[in-house]
Amino acid sequence: MHLDKLLKQPNALPTVPKVIRKLIETFEQEEVDVLQAAAYVESDPVLTAKLLKMANSAFFGLNRSVTNARDAIQVMGLIKVRALVIGAALGDSFHCVGSVNLNQFWRYSLNSANLSRYIALPIKVDENTAFTSGLIHGIGELMMHMAMPEAMIDLDRSIPMLDLKRARAEKGLFGYSYAEVGAALAREWSFPKKMINAIEHQTAPFENDVYEPVAGVIHIASWRARAEEMSIGSQGLINTYPDPIGLVLGIDPDTVIGEEIPSLTRQKEASETSEAS
Repeated sequence: MHLDKLLKQPNALPTVPKVIRKLIETFEQEEVDVLQAAAYVESDPVLTAKLLKMANSAFFGLNRSVTNARDAIQVMGLIKVRALVIGAALGDSFHCVGSVNLNQFWRYSLNSANLSRYIALPIKVDENTAFTSGLIHGIGELMMHMAMPEAMIDLDRSIPMLDLKRARAEKGLFGYSYAEVGAALAREWSFPKKMINAIEHQTAPFENDVYEPVAGVIHIASWRARAEEMSIGSQGLINTYPDPIGLVLGIDPDTVIGEEIPSLTRQKEASETSEAS
């Protein structure tokens, strides 16, 4: 199925909710009114409930519980709260996706977001863009499963959705991967250009006319999060590390190759959070 046809399939490209559109607009603001941002979130009780469930889960390990959006922003920061609400809205749009294990998908996505921020900070890449892009970078997989379930189920049987070779396999079969599909949603929902480029070029960050370091950050973060889901051990991590991309970004490989690293939550601890989406 051609990409243009895929995007026209029912439910493949959901309409952006009003609350999310308001939050996306704040990405371009130099100074965000956090009280107004909290008010946007709290205008949608369902999204607020999902936010609080995620924020209070073991995944984030907060020192105290949060009870409303304003409280969540104060404790976690606007970057995480805004991204989590956007993720919750996407979770609502794709709440039942055929053969996809959604608990695993959102756990992986949250790990990718945390790792993206963890990688971005020391190399002075915008943590806001990194965290949000990391959280939603894989949404194209859900869109593809919605639009062409039979073809994707066949692919899932041969190469699992979170396999390190997944993007290459999709490119070979369809001529595009989850990256281009996810970028189409980001474009439709009016995300900032930097995020759109990061999502679109994540599988080959520096092999195009757009040089977007966040794409490289997502590439490394998603590699590490996939390795966790696929239970790849120490030697496998060393053998599969995307060294050329790490070199371009100036990343210390030791910070992401270790089996126990900060910002990578173990699967058991993350289960409650993944269920919230």
